[in-house]
Amino acid sequence: MTTLSSGSKVISGWPEKSRGAAQLVIDKYGEPHEATGSYLVWHHVGPWKRIVASRAYWEHKFPAPHYDSVESVLDYRVPTDAFTPLAEFDGSVIAERTAGEVSARCHDEEANNLALNLMHDIVSGARSVEDARGYYAKEFLDYRRGLPTPYMEKLRFTANGEDAADPDERVISDEELEKAKAEGKTADRAA
Repeated sequence: MTTLSSGSKVISGWPEKSRGAAQLVIDKYGEPHEATGSYLVWHHVGPWKRIVASRAYWEHKFPAPHYDSVESVLDYRVPTDAFTPLAEFDGSVIAERTAGEVSARCHDEEANNLALNLMHDIVSGARSVEDARGYYAKEFLDYRRGLPTPYMEKLRFTANGEDAADPDERVISDEELEKAKAEGKTADRAA
């Protein structure tokens, strides 16, 4: 790990597609809390649990061609029946059930606000996937037109907090584990 003030130095060697996006985060939140050759990480800045800017970037064609390299993460419990609709909505919206996190990865924080606000609309039933995709495209264009973009300005919902994690349900008892361990030892001795 590098020193706290090294984020700007670290990104000097990054490709322009990810360097420019990382610089936007540095400009807004200052130097990162963690910096490596591949990642810059800010913890608990703005509404975020963390923001991760990465050297790696991914081509993304929705709603128009751009590159994703800045991920904004929240504590948020996504119901299991919402995972497929979220994947249909935007491949850069990532839900992690066990951790109780949801994130969006795009070029900047404003686009991540847009994606996560629409994620919440889908999860809460306020919008269908098709409606959310259409609204995303509209607001994306409105931004370029200089028109109001309320979904890009800020999060329009409250994150769940630390109770968002879903550790799932146990299906193997201690007795079954012990029996399997004993069977494994018996099999090892027979070999």
